[in-house]
Amino acid sequence: MAYNPRIVTTGSPTPHPQREAALALEDGSLFLGEPFGADADVAGEVVFNTGMTGYQEVASDPSYRGQMVVMTHPQIGNYGVAASGEESVRPWVTAMIVREVARHPNHWEAQDTFGGYLQRWGVPGLQGIDTRALVRRLREAGTLRGVVRHSRPGGFTAADLDALRQAARSAPSVSQLELVNDVSKILPGAAQNAPVAVLDLGAKWNILRSLEARGIQPEVFSWDTPAKQILDRNPRAILISNGPGDPMSLPNVVQAVRDLVYSGTPTLGICLGHQLIGLAAGGQTSRLHYGHHGGNHPVREERSGRVTITTQNHEFQVVGGSLPAESGFEVSHVNLNDGSVEGLRHRELPVFSVQFHPEGCPGPQDSQGLFDDLLNLAGLGSGCEPVAADLAE
Repeated sequence: MAYNPRIVTTGSPTPHPQREAALALEDGSLFLGEPFGADADVAGEVVFNTGMTGYQEVASDPSYRGQMVVMTHPQIGNYGVAASGEESVRPWVTAMIVREVARHPNHWEAQDTFGGYLQRWGVPGLQGIDTRALVRRLREAGTLRGVVRHSRPGGFTAADLDALRQAARSAPSVSQLELVNDVSKILPGAAQNAPVAVLDLGAKWNILRSLEARGIQPEVFSWDTPAKQILDRNPRAILISNGPGDPMSLPNVVQAVRDLVYSGTPTLGICLGHQLIGLAAGGQTSRLHYGHHGGNHPVREERSGRVTITTQNHEFQVVGGSLPAESGFEVSHVNLNDGSVEGLRHRELPVFSVQFHPEGCPGPQDSQGLFDDLLNLAGLGSGCEPVAADLAE
C-alpha cells in the first residue's frame, strides 16, 4: 500500500540524568515529572485523548498541529512504533504527556521506541505525572494553554517554575495560528486527473488508504487550491479532508468549499472539512468546552437511529440550528455524549459531511461505509472491501 514511509530505527531515547520535565498551565497549575523524547521547550494548547492504543496515529495526525496531547491510558508505547502506524510524513503534536512511557516495547512490527521516535522528530515528552488529575482539570476548565519544559541538570528552581507559569499565560491558542499551511502537502503516490479529488487540509493517510482499498487512487490538491482548478479536472467526487485549527480562520477556503459544494459534484467533508461545509452553507461554528479526542465516541444517525462508535479529534463544532433553511442542509448525525452536531446532509445535492473520522479504526469499522456512500453517489462503487490490517489504527 502507498503512504507507508520507512522508519529508521534509532534505539532507546537518550536519558536525561538528574533532569526534570514540567507542564505549566495558564491557570497556574504545575505538573512535575520526567522528560522523554526530544529536549525542547514548547508551548500550545493542552488536550486529552481517551484512546488505549493508537498513540503513533495520534502523534502523526495533522489535526493535532499546535496542541500537546495527554493520553489518559496509564502506559503508552507498549508496542513501539512502525511504518504502518504513520498518518503523515512526521509527528505533528507539539508534545506528548503520559503517565508512563514503555522503554522496551514488544511487537513483531516495531522499528523504534515511542520515545526514540519523538526524539528523532524533535517532539518533547513528559511522563510520571498524575494524568488523571490533569484530565479532570481540563474537563472542568476546558482546553487550556500551557508550556512543557525540560530542566537543566539538577532540576528546576523556584524562579524557573514561576517563569513557566508566566509563559503558559502567553502561549498561543490554535485560533491564533496558521496551521493548515504547515500540514497540507501533496502526498506521495497521488494520481492526476483521477476520479476523486481530495482537498488536503491535513489529510490523514488512512483516508487515502481507504480510497485506495476501494480501487481509487485520488488526486490530492493543496489547501489553497481554487475551486475552479479542482472542478476543471472534472472529478466525479470530491473529499474535503480533516485538518487542524479554527475553521473561522480560513475564509478563502470557505469560499472555495462553497463553490465545490454547490457545483453538484458528489462531496464528502471530514472533520475540518465538515466544519467548512457548515460555514459554506451559512452556518456558524463554535468551540467545544474541551473537544472530542479518542476512539470511543457514540454517534447516532438521525434518519435510521443507528449508533456507531467513532474516532474523533476536534475542538470546534457546527452550531446546531445555525444552518439557514434555504441552504438545503440538515443535521444528519448527533453526538450522544453532548448532543453536538456530528454530520450534515444536503436535501437535494449529493453532499454530506461528518465530524468524526470514518477512516479511524478504534476497533469497530462501523463508519468505513461512508467512503462507499461517496463512491456510489459518483457511480464509482466497486464493492471492494478494505483490508482490516491495512486500515487499523
